[in-house]
Amino acid sequence: MSTTTLPTELIAGTYVADPTHSEASFTVRHAGIAKVRGTVAITAGTIVVAETGSASVTATLDPATINTGEANRDGHLKTADFFEVEKFPEWSFVSTEVRVSGAEAVVVGDLTIHGVTRQVELETEFNGTAVDAYGNFRAGFSASTELLRKDFGLTWNAALEAGGVLVSDKVKVTLEISAIKQA
Repeated sequence: MSTTTLPTELIAGTYVADPTHSEASFTVRHAGIAKVRGTVAITAGTIVVAETGSASVTATLDPATINTGEANRDGHLKTADFFEVEKFPEWSFVSTEVRVSGAEAVVVGDLTIHGVTRQVELETEFNGTAVDAYGNFRAGFSASTELLRKDFGLTWNAALEAGGVLVSDKVKVTLEISAIKQA
């Protein structure tokens, strides 16, 4: 990315993610042949846009809310085999750098899952701004990245009779954020 200046319609200030209009989702390959999708609730998120056009991002997610549409799988994901939600009740992201080029940016930061922190890069698209029906000034963003489960100490798996494993190491993560500018 070539600049650090955000689009001019993104007014300086603090924006808070609206959890009812924001989503963190993931996709992981199952048994090497199908994809399983799920969501995790974003419980807090803040985007601070400085007058200079620079920005910072923080977010918190609740792994106890993991939802893949199948209760038994969701329950297994919350155990010590995967996320150990009782021991590690939140995931967090704190940006360290935002590189901007037009309506696209790379948000670099520290992601902590399962007590392990790794640097990730979120390919981010600015979707514009709008004033909602209640007079709130909103900004929209889409972001994505790929993670390796093993990088976060998530190594549980089961070998398949025909070869391969039950759960792929690679996880695609997608974020859709609607954030409200604070007064």
